[in-house]
Amino acid sequence: MPEGDTVWLTAHRLHAALAGEALVRADLRVPKLATVELTGRRTLEVVPRGKHLLTRLEGDVTLHSHLRMDGAWHLYAPGERWRGGPLHQVRAVLETAARTAVGYRLPVLELLPTPEEDTVVGHLGPDLLGPDWDPERALERLAADPGRQVGEALLDQRNLAGIGNVYVAELCFLRGVTPWTPVGQVAAPGKLVALAKRLLEANKARPGHVTTGDTRRGRTHWVHGREHQPCLRCGTPVRAGEYGTAEQSRVAYWCPRCQRGPAPGDPPPGAGRASPGSARQPG
Repeated sequence: MPEGDTVWLTAHRLHAALAGEALVRADLRVPKLATVELTGRRTLEVVPRGKHLLTRLEGDVTLHSHLRMDGAWHLYAPGERWRGGPLHQVRAVLETAARTAVGYRLPVLELLPTPEEDTVVGHLGPDLLGPDWDPERALERLAADPGRQVGEALLDQRNLAGIGNVYVAELCFLRGVTPWTPVGQVAAPGKLVALAKRLLEANKARPGHVTTGDTRRGRTHWVHGREHQPCLRCGTPVRAGEYGTAEQSRVAYWCPRCQRGPAPGDPPPGAGRASPGSARQPG
């Protein structure tokens, strides 16, 4: 799933291409919007909210989209061949005199009154790349359930909006904890929140997510996507395992030497210890 910085960059590019221009074509290829007519309206702005995109049009109308796992918006010049996938995957076409925005494989596409945007994004926590960013409120939400796995808590957009699975793995590595560590056992959680902000800010204006500072192929991430490969810090083979709920599990990557905390395959607490009175007494 695209991370918040990817969505921010998508919104930035769509805004630069569409804002202030009238739509000469608006084709929304989902059944509930097939008869909607938006041609002639000007695009006022395109803004990100966490992983959501809000395209605001004249007349207090917002086109809300979410990329989820494999959705994407592409921009083309007049007459340029579309290359984002087969035509049957196109869900939206927003065209001005100078540019065409094509939305591919968008699992969420809906129109709503602009004053009612909170019905789709009001549940989100502070946006790491938004004007509402509030680190204290984000930390308060993150720490509200101290027994929850930190990876799952970071991924919950109600706590802080914009973190995806790549950043969960990299943040946990950089703070030296496994994604299965309870939030209440993470030292200095405020530093975790501040680091998340710095990483997304550093990557928002470019494609991809570089967390190591090294843009060479195969060197951009400390652990994410590197199962069985040597940890870039200590050389220990990186491991992978699932975290989160059964309904929304994700694959986590971690270095068993650089990161402390519980991990899949660990014995349950207390396993292997002799119970009181079970040790053999001298006779």
